[in-house]
Amino acid sequence: MKANYDRLVVLDTETTGMNREGGPHYQGHNIIEIGAVEIINRKLTGRHFHAYIQPKRAIDPEAISVHGITDAFLADKPRYAQIHQAFVDFIQGAELIAHNAPFDVGFMDYEFKNLGVSLQTTELCTITDTLAMAKKIFPGKRNNLDVLCDRYGIDNSRRTLHGALLDAEILADVYLLMTGGQTNLSFNAGTETDNASPMAPRTVKRQKSLKVIPASADEMSAHEARLDFIEQNGSCLWRQ
Repeated sequence: MKANYDRLVVLDTETTGMNREGGPHYQGHNIIEIGAVEIINRKLTGRHFHAYIQPKRAIDPEAISVHGITDAFLADKPRYAQIHQAFVDFIQGAELIAHNAPFDVGFMDYEFKNLGVSLQTTELCTITDTLAMAKKIFPGKRNNLDVLCDRYGIDNSRRTLHGALLDAEILADVYLLMTGGQTNLSFNAGTETDNASPMAPRTVKRQKSLKVIPASADEMSAHEARLDFIEQNGSCLWRQ
């Protein structure tokens, strides 16, 4: 399916751990949380996908220390098979944005394979790795999400533990600032929201206040004259 480049899905996952035996990191481990937020035309829409998933194995203690998700918490959560189609429907056709994307994509492809689905993430959407982007912008420096938040003035003080949805929201702000210097922190009013999980508020550290220079009397007079000219030749939106 051709990707819709105006529609981005910023994604993060949490997992049971990483393989320490030399094979691909996803072998023997599972995704336990998926968080994804939607951006259309560089605006956060408020639509998101969020799910906790009961894995087929115990969570490594090292992983619990990172994300705080326990086996007991996931005991009554759905298996991946139960959320697969809703997840695929949400990301299909979009440009998928993830920080260290090979990690998340590797796990996604592994879950597809375990489900017996002949499918890879690259068949659903294009992939953009913000870690690779950051390494080009800031070569030779640390480029984890916390560091990027500090560089771009994004307040991530709520991020005491990793959480897939919160990290996806923060990464959305980082990505917009990395790629254009502007981010819309307000969701579009009245937009449909997927799933019932609440969106964590994001705040941006205020930079130094801009000096406001009011227009002079001559400038105001010239402005009004220009509006008069526009009004003579049709509708003037500035006077409606």
